[in-house]
Amino acid sequence: MPYNSTITPVTPQLSSTRTEKLVTHVALFLVIVIGFCVLLRLPRAFARFWRSSEWLTGHVFWHTSFRFSRTKTLRMRTKSLPDNYPSEASSTHEPKEGASDDSHTLYSHAKKNEGKATLTEFNFPPHVATCPAFLRRLVMLHRIRLSPGFSVSQAAVMTFYFATLIYAAFYKSSPFSDPVRAGWLAASQLPFVFALGTKNNIFGPLIGFTYEKVGLHFVFISGQEVISGTQLNYLHRFVGRLIVIAVNIHSLGYFYKWSIAGTFQQSIKKPYAIWGLVALVAFDCMFFFTLSFWRNRFHNIMLPTHIIGISIIIPAIWKHQPSTLPWMAACLGLYGLDHVCRMIKTRITTATIRPLSEMNTTRVEVAYVNGGWRAGQHVRLRVFSFGVGWFGWTEVHPFTIASVADGEEGLVLLIKKSGRWTGQLYEMAKSSGYTEAGQGRRVKVMVEGPYGSSLIVSLPLNLAHVLNSIGGPCHAIFASYSAAVFIVGGSGITFALSSIQDLIKQDLAGRSRVKTITLVWSVQDPATLHPLLPRLISMIQESIYTPIHIAVHYTRAPSGGEKPRPPIVHPGLTLSAGRPKIVKSLEAALSRAVALGQDAKDEGRVSGMLVGVCGPTGLGDDVSQAVAAIDPGRRDQVGGIEMHEEVFGL
Repeated sequence: MPYNSTITPVTPQLSSTRTEKLVTHVALFLVIVIGFCVLLRLPRAFARFWRSSEWLTGHVFWHTSFRFSRTKTLRMRTKSLPDNYPSEASSTHEPKEGASDDSHTLYSHAKKNEGKATLTEFNFPPHVATCPAFLRRLVMLHRIRLSPGFSVSQAAVMTFYFATLIYAAFYKSSPFSDPVRAGWLAASQLPFVFALGTKNNIFGPLIGFTYEKVGLHFVFISGQEVISGTQLNYLHRFVGRLIVIAVNIHSLGYFYKWSIAGTFQQSIKKPYAIWGLVALVAFDCMFFFTLSFWRNRFHNIMLPTHIIGISIIIPAIWKHQPSTLPWMAACLGLYGLDHVCRMIKTRITTATIRPLSEMNTTRVEVAYVNGGWRAGQHVRLRVFSFGVGWFGWTEVHPFTIASVADGEEGLVLLIKKSGRWTGQLYEMAKSSGYTEAGQGRRVKVMVEGPYGSSLIVSLPLNLAHVLNSIGGPCHAIFASYSAAVFIVGGSGITFALSSIQDLIKQDLAGRSRVKTITLVWSVQDPATLHPLLPRLISMIQESIYTPIHIAVHYTRAPSGGEKPRPPIVHPGLTLSAGRPKIVKSLEAALSRAVALGQDAKDEGRVSGMLVGVCGPTGLGDDVSQAVAAIDPGRRDQVGGIEMHEEVFGL
């Protein structure tokens, strides 16, 4: 009996046409799921754009000419301040236990009366909670983290996605007898990987996450290199690896069939097989260079291999199987849209760089760009100078914006010396001469952005562990909360500076519901405080209606063993040794918000407390645990606690 090399399928198989329809239906199902998520996020999107002036803010940079004046006069049009409106005096003193910020011992009636003549009419932003009150206690499981930066919710999303693709792979098929299914599945999922990985992706405006939360990118938060390994970036990597597995199953399946039939050498020489082999090698090389070893230590190698791999894979798949053209066209369309948006967001101008020696930080001032971003967003910076290395001018690095929009100082970045490029930039700033404004050097730069405006990664307390983030507030409105607490570590102070300055600006214009602001900053060396001390004190003094409490904690003993003291003592600013007691800080902020009671800002109801975190992953984990430790009854008193987390680290 002659040998029969044909492999008999153990399960009924679909035809090639029906296989294409199956993977298309699976892709449509995933789009429908995304659409459902979009519907859940629409209320926050509508609240974000409640004013027409917000429609462009956070998307493109612009320049505004200022008419400088020593005083700003804001006239009251229709309403006056309530009697219990907080004053400047209350913002510069720590209340005693049991006292409230609006007590007669701390309250300045003169300042309150002055406010009646200087504040604009109230125009508070709407507040939309991320989770209804009755659901807060039903989602406690989501805050559990299986590992640093990875939550139960993320695991659930990955499991759902994996189960969907498993169904598509095994429905009336077996990868051992029908390897073509795996190939079609890989091709149909490529547009999702592109949509999750591009900076200006379509998922951002729809679902509400920015590129650094959906793409595989490294960014810098004020000089600290960041792995955006949370948000939807984990899904980008997860789906990408599933595609690599599918491509290898597809290829090995055919290798096996050709080997059994004894036609391997003849089949592998066919043009479609050669192009398929080219795509396979490109996929495997991309996967190899995205391993944590390369991502963490040699990002400048990983990124070019990604670009080269994409350039090879798209035409190779099309030549391998021409009927995949719609999927490849979708990938090219998403990639092209991203680059068009980048061109629109890019500005080439002159910046001034100055060294901040106490912080080992470079201050970059871009005076021409002074509007268009939201507090907490970041930009991608390129410096056109050989001072950052022979090829340093080709590198683009993202940094958090440390200044408030529409201000006189323009766009300001604080870039900590933490690597080769940032170190060379710092040395270049140190070698500069002196100008009227102090030591500085003018360089040509390219700024691209702003990024981080699609939607907040703000979550209800019980979802605080679901996603971590970097990049900006997105659709969240920080000024819509009743209280705001910012807990930052090291160079994460830039996120807090811009956010608090923006809250002060909105409050002076009568567009903020925030009644108390708390900043907890943890640093290693107490000398780090000195360059920013004038800025911190000025924020306390400028916030005449909302009390600001600033606590700086240092974890490294200064040389000489003497306890450091700030050069300027201010009642609203404290300097303490040791790590901050996060739970105590949160409880104190919550107590202040509740003690102030309901006023015109609340419009009949408190609107929650925002907890913003920016620092190492460990700090984010600690704050998440501290938030979860607060009694549910206390959380309800303030209207719930929502958390915005931006973590960095290698």
